[in-house]
Amino acid sequence: MLLRFFTELRQAKVPVSLKEWLALMEGLDRQVVGRSVDEFYYLSRAVLVKDEKNLDKFDRVFGSVFKGLERLDETAVVEIPDEWLRRLNERFLTDEEKARIEAMGGFEKLMDELRKRLEEQKERHEGGSKWIGTAGTSPFGAYGYNPEGVRIGQESSRNGRAVKVWDKREYRNLDDSVELGTRNIKVALRRLRKWAREGAEEELDLAETIESTARHGYLDVVLKPERRNTVKVLLFLDVGGSMDSHIKLCEELFSAARTEFKNLEFFYFHNCLYEGVWKDNRRRHDEKTPTWDVLHRFPPDWKVIFVGDATMSPYEVAMPGGSIEHWNEEAGAVWLQRVADTYAKAVWLNPTAERFWNYTQSTEMIRQIMGDRMFPLTIEGLDRAMKELGR
Repeated sequence: MLLRFFTELRQAKVPVSLKEWLALMEGLDRQVVGRSVDEFYYLSRAVLVKDEKNLDKFDRVFGSVFKGLERLDETAVVEIPDEWLRRLNERFLTDEEKARIEAMGGFEKLMDELRKRLEEQKERHEGGSKWIGTAGTSPFGAYGYNPEGVRIGQESSRNGRAVKVWDKREYRNLDDSVELGTRNIKVALRRLRKWAREGAEEELDLAETIESTARHGYLDVVLKPERRNTVKVLLFLDVGGSMDSHIKLCEELFSAARTEFKNLEFFYFHNCLYEGVWKDNRRRHDEKTPTWDVLHRFPPDWKVIFVGDATMSPYEVAMPGGSIEHWNEEAGAVWLQRVADTYAKAVWLNPTAERFWNYTQSTEMIRQIMGDRMFPLTIEGLDRAMKELGR
């Protein structure tokens, strides 16, 4: 099993040497860690991964080789009896049945009803239209259908209609080493370059050296600062949920941005910007950066790029407590407006085709907050966005 782990890491282009592998084997022989998959994961990652850009590849290989051995993190358990939420079957409704199911009448009423039913319900429930359970039409539960509901105990989205998700979900970091499908993305990003000579004088100025040598009669070497791209970019990346279908395109953009912009800072968020962002999706529950700190740390001369499909419940943009994963004291629109007020140069790149934007209320809301500076994540859209930022 461990030999397969080593060979698959090499096949995934994680540069694991034989010396590092033997060091890992020695650590296991000396019982550096206990007999848990979690402890082995952290030990092997620390020994075998030398560059953070390979962490995502390592995680994919580890999950593939040891799939089924992982245990659930205790912090991920929701205080609801597991038996209530165990899926027995998945119910598919016809279009006519779905059309007859009405939303409960707004976000506040939905959350009040959830609190009430949590107090009243005493046993597991399957099917039906009221209690929290599986395969039903209740607004609360898993593997059923309701036009506006709270998803509890389900692995992933199916109908895309939940306005709040009870589960703890994990996302993975974008891989910045992905080879681009086309060089045109890099070419489009280069429109934002602004060259200047700053810093230490360490580059030979050939013309001045020749002139100074001729003028003084001896070799007089003249140096000048290296020509650098002085554009500073703050990148906010939406991850998880509906963005999962755009991972490849976003990784290509992320890889290109890391190459083209030397002054680049990036943060992740989910669906809409709130009071906290994070740098590592594996640690996002423990190591968040307050959004206020970001706004104060980076001056207004930085250029801001949001990347996301802007597809979510309108509550997430417009209302306190609308976040799908936590209770936010201030609406997402408030935080987006703060960014727009702080940074004069800010755009939103949307991987969803532009012809579909009008069909999603949240997309139109965010587009208005951004001052109509939303562009499709295409070569033509990137070109327009870079021109906007470069004005």
